Amino acid sequence: MASEEASLRALESLMTEFFHDCTTNERKREIEELLNNFAQQIGAWRFCLYFLSSTRNDYVMMYSLTVFENLINKMWLGVPSQDKMEIRSCLPKLLLAHHKTLPYFIRNKLCKVIVDIGRQDWPMFYHDFFTNILQLIQSPVTTPLGLIMLKTTSEELACPREDLSVARKEELRKLLLDQVQTVLGLLTGILETVWDKHSVTAATPPPSPTSGESGDLLSNLLQSPSSAKLLNQPIPILDAESEYICSLALECLAHLFSWIPLSASITPSLLTTIFHFARFGCDIRARKMASVNGSSQNCVLGQERGRLGVLAMSCINELMSKNCVPMEFEEYLLRMFQQTFYLLQKITKDNNAHTVKSRLEELDESYIEKFTDFLRLFVSVHLRRIESYSQFPVVEFLTLLFKYTFHQPTHEGYFSCLDIWTLFLDYLTSKIKSRLGDKEAVLNRYEDALVLLLTEVLNRIQFRYNQAQLEELDDETLDDDQTEWQRYLRQSLEVVAKVMELLPTHAFSTLFPVLQDNLEVYLGLQQFIVTSGSGPRLNITAENDCRRLHCSLRDLSSLLQAVGRLAEYFTGDVFAARFSDALTVVERLVKVTLYGSQIKLYNIETAVPSVLKPDLIDVHAQSLAALQAYSHWLAQYCSEAHRQNTQQFVSLISTTMDAITPLITTKVLKQRRLHLFSNSPSVLLFIYPFITPHNVQDKLLLSACHLLVSLATTVRPVFLISIPAVQKVFNRITDTSAQRLVDKAQVLVCRALSNILLLPWPNLPENEQQWPVRSMNHASLISALSRDYRNLKPNAVTPQRKMPLDDTKVIIHQTLSVLEDIVENISGESTKSRQICYQSLQESVQVSLALFPAFIHQSDVTDEMLSFFLTLFRGLRVQMGVPFTEQIIQTFLNMFTREQLAESILHEGSTGCRVVEKFLKILQVVVQEPGQVFKPFLPSIIALCMEQVYPIIAERPSPDVKAELFELLFRTLHHNWRYFFKSTVLASVQRGMAEEQMENQPQFSAIMQAFGQSFLQPDIHLFKQNLFYLETLNTKQKLYHKKIFRSAMLFQFVNVLLQVLVCRSHDLLQEDIGIAIYNMASVDFDGFFTAFLPEFLTSCDGVDANQKNVLGRNFKMDRDLPSFTQNVHRLVNDLRYYRLCNDSLPPGTVKL
Repeated sequence: MASEEASLRALESLMTEFFHDCTTNERKREIEELLNNFAQQIGAWRFCLYFLSSTRNDYVMMYSLTVFENLINKMWLGVPSQDKMEIRSCLPKLLLAHHKTLPYFIRNKLCKVIVDIGRQDWPMFYHDFFTNILQLIQSPVTTPLGLIMLKTTSEELACPREDLSVARKEELRKLLLDQVQTVLGLLTGILETVWDKHSVTAATPPPSPTSGESGDLLSNLLQSPSSAKLLNQPIPILDAESEYICSLALECLAHLFSWIPLSASITPSLLTTIFHFARFGCDIRARKMASVNGSSQNCVLGQERGRLGVLAMSCINELMSKNCVPMEFEEYLLRMFQQTFYLLQKITKDNNAHTVKSRLEELDESYIEKFTDFLRLFVSVHLRRIESYSQFPVVEFLTLLFKYTFHQPTHEGYFSCLDIWTLFLDYLTSKIKSRLGDKEAVLNRYEDALVLLLTEVLNRIQFRYNQAQLEELDDETLDDDQTEWQRYLRQSLEVVAKVMELLPTHAFSTLFPVLQDNLEVYLGLQQFIVTSGSGPRLNITAENDCRRLHCSLRDLSSLLQAVGRLAEYFTGDVFAARFSDALTVVERLVKVTLYGSQIKLYNIETAVPSVLKPDLIDVHAQSLAALQAYSHWLAQYCSEAHRQNTQQFVSLISTTMDAITPLITTKVLKQRRLHLFSNSPSVLLFIYPFITPHNVQDKLLLSACHLLVSLATTVRPVFLISIPAVQKVFNRITDTSAQRLVDKAQVLVCRALSNILLLPWPNLPENEQQWPVRSMNHASLISALSRDYRNLKPNAVTPQRKMPLDDTKVIIHQTLSVLEDIVENISGESTKSRQICYQSLQESVQVSLALFPAFIHQSDVTDEMLSFFLTLFRGLRVQMGVPFTEQIIQTFLNMFTREQLAESILHEGSTGCRVVEKFLKILQVVVQEPGQVFKPFLPSIIALCMEQVYPIIAERPSPDVKAELFELLFRTLHHNWRYFFKSTVLASVQRGMAEEQMENQPQFSAIMQAFGQSFLQPDIHLFKQNLFYLETLNTKQKLYHKKIFRSAMLFQFVNVLLQVLVCRSHDLLQEDIGIAIYNMASVDFDGFFTAFLPEFLTSCDGVDANQKNVLGRNFKMDRDLPSFTQNVHRLVNDLRYYRLCNDSLPPGTVKL
């Protein structure tokens, strides 16, 4: 090697060149290769030691430390012991000599390199490693350096990476735990010393609004007067060095608390000291002084003080997050809560100088976040534990939480606080359910707080009270399928609903009058409608009036959603008790929806159309949606009405239909135009965009359709079909001259009409269901809906007219989307309903089968047809009958040749793959069918899977089709076990435990091999799915115990799963894989321990014989699940560790 000085100059030159803007990527690669080669040379570390002590170039220092890091973590085993001693001696000396002048990132990297040596060698070869750290901390000159070393040690040794054996990891944790008491004592001393030293000078502070605060709740929250007095001491002003030392000490504590157990080592004095520092976060006075004094240094000081509060709260939250609390630590916890709630009272205290909100706005945002995290942890983890303490005032705590919640300066902060209230309400609900006898006592205790919460949350969603904040919310950008405004409203309404569950009467009496006020405004708009030349217009034009109307309409929309959200609390056991309130609500909703539909507010001109028109549409849509939410209440009312024959119920339903019908509107094209274009569908399609389809916005139309579906499906009144409004809708949908609704609306309306005719009426015997009439009406409905589709089928009498392909596709899409939806919604109903449905559909199904071969190369059409057939197989396969079902299956099997499958999967992209997936899903339904009807298809289905589909997809990296194929194979095995394993009760009795007779062995072996191959592929979802399938087959059918599996496959699977763990390719599934290995090994533990494990270790490359023996000895012969899986993970960890060690040895090393 060249001289050290020359090498240093060359390295500095290379580093400067490497990071220069003009250096090309190619030259950078050359330099990188040169540096890597230099680092691999034996003895390169000596040069790096010289570089570190002789250069001020940051790049060179960082490179040199990286060489050391690589040497220690990857090559340490092969470094001569004399060199190790020299490195252990030189690096700490270098750190001590230069730590004050080195850039912080170089200093921290050097600390980590020294800790890495300790990770390998302490205490055997580096016995003074930890002692040195403690000495650094105790010496005032090097305290900051010692604290950085301590934190790095905690990070690197308490939870080390995988490059250590399990035994070494356990040893390090034990060594560190032995030092915890000493370390915590030192850290307590540092923090207390700084606090006491600076408190002396701050004993007589200048008068200020915050000095000497003592709150009303203090005597409750803090039992001992001394602690109250202690926490009321003025906060000292720290110098920069003291703040730096305290921040390092608190960072160390936060990391230590993340892994040490709760124990007596965490003393009351340490906790009190941490809380002293937590006060820095809520000390506005210090922040203000910093900003008033003007200099940037003072501002930084103010920020640092705030940071001390954040770090202290991090320490507290680390302790709070531990769910397992020893009995002796509970008293400490109570003390912590008392001290934290002192802080909560401090930051929510209202006085002349500050409102609560302005105080929170002035605090560090991170501090507020940490404080909110504390409150969440308190409620979710510890409330049940603490509530029983008589000296802890929960109601007063809720008062403080209330103030904290509703003065949050940010929306995110408010959302987080609402989450805490949700947790509290869930806790209260579950407590009441588990102690029903105490229900009244519990509710009385919290009633005032809950009513206050409900009122304030309702105020917060209303522009009337909270306009400034609500207008800041984004109602356009979608995030997780909801806008910021929708999220705000949803979270608020969840709180309202949970209070309603606990206090239904209070909640209703709070909400309904507010709804009424806004309804009066909306219902009063009719008097302001005037007719002008261009149509009706809303005669409200003054800017202020428009703004007030906008706010009122927005509030009404939100309150309608709130009323809809509460619908579930009026049904079930409480139906009779709360009938009057529910009826009042429903009557109002029916009135509002009818009013909106009759005066057509959605079509009225307004002074500010971009604002008021969407508001009016939204109110109308929300009134329909709210009424839909009460469909289950209406269904219960329907049952009662059937017994009492009340006219009131009939009136509610009829009026609702009168509100819905005008919205499901289709404009009829003039007959003349229709005649002109009747023979040219393509021209009709061309002019379609220029014909206004209807004046009802989609939002309103869909709300009306959903309500109609709920009436037809959930309520099911007998008289629904005879209501004129329903017949009007029926006529419109079946009228071919009327224009079709938008796709989604058409599907919903057809579903509703079909359900009216198909679903059995509640509370009526079979002979009063009028099935013959309803069946006839349903047939005519389906006939009208599918007329164009059925005409696509050519026959001998009238050859098919040539129609453009695109037009044909439109007809197929429109018809099948409606028919598929009708079938899907009837699939879980009574046999009679399904029979009628299939009778109506029969011709359309036959047309579909006849058309299928003609469209086999049009993957978009095939996709829709197969979706339809899949829905038919799932819902109506019994009604279709065996011969026709067999015909469908055979047609599909004939059409999906290997060439067709390859074309779909390889060349038609995602649509082609979807086609194959749907075909496989249909076969899944077939193989699950009980009985012998479809068993003759099993050989063809298995052959299709293993000989045609599997070879195409096996080696493709894409997950397409694989999941469906393996599900089909699993279902085939699971539901047709006797196809492979013949077993009779008599044979089992005669043979005792003898093996079952095996059939179709080649097919079974091929399927198992495919499962095994899937575990070698990177797709983690497929891996998880297939592992679950194997485990299910073992649970249900004893797969692992079968002779063929045990003798030929068992240990092959174990081997593959172990290799997957060693490769760490599917780390997220470690636990699942460990359990699967246990279940397989438990079939033959003796074989696993005596034959498989030695053989597995023998076949492992990268480890020597001695290491294999150690691995074998460390794998204990435990046969319980937790111990066995622990041994598996130990084996995997240590095998990887030994390979890493062996890779780091210099070439030619002789291992004894």
